[in-house]
Amino acid sequence: MTRRNVSKYLLRVTLLLAGGAALALGQETAFQLDPAQSSVQFTLGDVLHTVHGTFKVKEGNLQIKPSGKVEGEIVVDAGSGQSGSGMRDRKMHKEVLESARYPEIAFRPDRIDGKIPSEGKSSVLVHGIFSIHGADREVTVPAQVDMSADHWTAKVHFTIPYAKWGMKNPSTLFLRVSDTVEIDLAAAGSVVRNTAASSQ
Repeated sequence: MTRRNVSKYLLRVTLLLAGGAALALGQETAFQLDPAQSSVQFTLGDVLHTVHGTFKVKEGNLQIKPSGKVEGEIVVDAGSGQSGSGMRDRKMHKEVLESARYPEIAFRPDRIDGKIPSEGKSSVLVHGIFSIHGADREVTVPAQVDMSADHWTAKVHFTIPYAKWGMKNPSTLFLRVSDTVEIDLAAAGSVVRNTAASSQ
């Protein structure tokens, strides 16, 4: 097999794997997110100690097709962020997130790479657009998904290089913080399977 044929073969295998992302589901599936069961935690390192905080999830609804294509979004309330320090949080909202001007943070997935079984646990990669501080960024994040007949949970961990993305680093002369922040999304909700849509 020539090098060119090998390259074509590898490309076909890659496309088949990506195209078979959600085939294990066998049908179009709606993931309705429950904000009461979902949360976002953030971790920001500084010289003295590590800052931990949370954001509230507002809403979310995803439609996953057997091809692996995804539609919908998960929306987070930017103004709900808190770390346990009023002074620090006011600085975060006014100078970093500018949450009065940009009140929502959203993730709009468009593709899943990997298989999600109709029941049980799986690890997949989720590709999509992450919107924060008025800008859209293309990201691919790992997700741990656990499916049951009518319920789902998912855990996603990724890093946001907020300073590189144009947000202010709140460091001062005496307090230096990292220019990246770690994000952990824990989401859960109900599952609705649409066999009629998948057969069309």
